[in-house]
Amino acid sequence: MRGHLIHRYLIALGSNQRHVRHGAPEDVLRASLAALEDYGEDDGVRVLAVSPMIRSAPVGPSLRRYANAAALVESEWAPEELLRVLKRIEHAFGRRSRGQRWRARVLDLDIVLWSGGIHASRNLAIPHRLFRTRDFVLGPAATIAPDWRDPVTGLCLRHLKPRLTTSRPLPR
Repeated sequence: MRGHLIHRYLIALGSNQRHVRHGAPEDVLRASLAALEDYGEDDGVRVLAVSPMIRSAPVGPSLRRYANAAALVESEWAPEELLRVLKRIEHAFGRRSRGQRWRARVLDLDIVLWSGGIHASRNLAIPHRLFRTRDFVLGPAATIAPDWRDPVTGLCLRHLKPRLTTSRPLPR
């Protein structure tokens, strides 16, 4: 349900497949951000900051490298409502929920952190349970929200990031 509170969210973006209309994975990420902002027009989501894109090795069976980024957004939408919107955008970009876990995908959008702290439901856990172990999430996230504290560990993203290896930036 929408309230009058403005929430901030940290969203992780990933793609490792071309899209028929949008092209290469990094273009898919750019298009998905535009789709997110356009989704609710006046009362939807406002993108405040977008990280530089990086390339990362796949997790799991996929052989294709990923383009990854993070976005800092604000919205009146509660976490479950934003999750539904993210899933609709993924679906519109060709993502299907069936099949092998961690396979190649056109688009992956995950809520990593929320200004409300911890959220747990059947469909959604915030903070994202694996974000502390993933350089392809922490690297981009730390560039746009270095002082955001993980509500579980109490550490800022800039303190979590150095514990991991560094990803290479995408060539321009």
